[in-house]
Amino acid sequence: MARISLFIGTIVPLPESGRPTGMFKHPVKASLQLGFEGFIGDEQADRRVHGGPEKAVHLYPATHYARLAERFPEAADQLQPGSLGENISSPALDETQVRIGDVFQLGDARLQLCQPRSPCWKIDDRFGVDGMAAFIAEQRLTGWYFRVLQPGTVTPDSTLDLVEPAANASTLAAAMTLWQTHRPALETLRQLAATPGIAGGWQRKIVDRLAWLEKQPGQAAPAPPAFHVKPEAP
Repeated sequence: MARISLFIGTIVPLPESGRPTGMFKHPVKASLQLGFEGFIGDEQADRRVHGGPEKAVHLYPATHYARLAERFPEAADQLQPGSLGENISSPALDETQVRIGDVFQLGDARLQLCQPRSPCWKIDDRFGVDGMAAFIAEQRLTGWYFRVLQPGTVTPDSTLDLVEPAANASTLAAAMTLWQTHRPALETLRQLAATPGIAGGWQRKIVDRLAWLEKQPGQAAPAPPAFHVKPEAP
């Protein structure tokens, strides 16, 4: 049983670039309705990389904030639970303790862990620092996304309870380490792609990488992109 804090937010402009973001969340002290695409009242700016059924709810481990504050002291006063755009914060869980496919109960809702978050360049803009998104990705301090299996009501005093452990799956930390390895063992990568409950988008990326590795057995394999880089201004 993990105690949680809840956060939602609307779309606002980033302080430096002025581009829209849904990262600025505020604590919720009332009941929320959770649907298949996330909490009612929560918004995402770039739906290509945020939101949708397989990125419906983002959990970020609260314990990661101390590491971020140590690495980026100039932003330490801003690094508080909710500030990275998560919907759920918990001090009781991190990537080493959860597995792809784990099913959790949260209030009346059921959630399934399906993929890690890919950090976005907007993190650097939001905190006014360079390199935070890359650090989060490289250190695998990403948190993760849930899909919603059963919509329901969630309250601030709801707990996140593991009800169907994916005992045979990789921990999220192990899966991310494998994904970031320059030339991972192909069979292990196949097993990751076949994990029950894995997000379809991440699964397709793994399958594409497998195909490349199989066709280029003697070449050094480039590591996949660790985070979403800033696009050119329109």
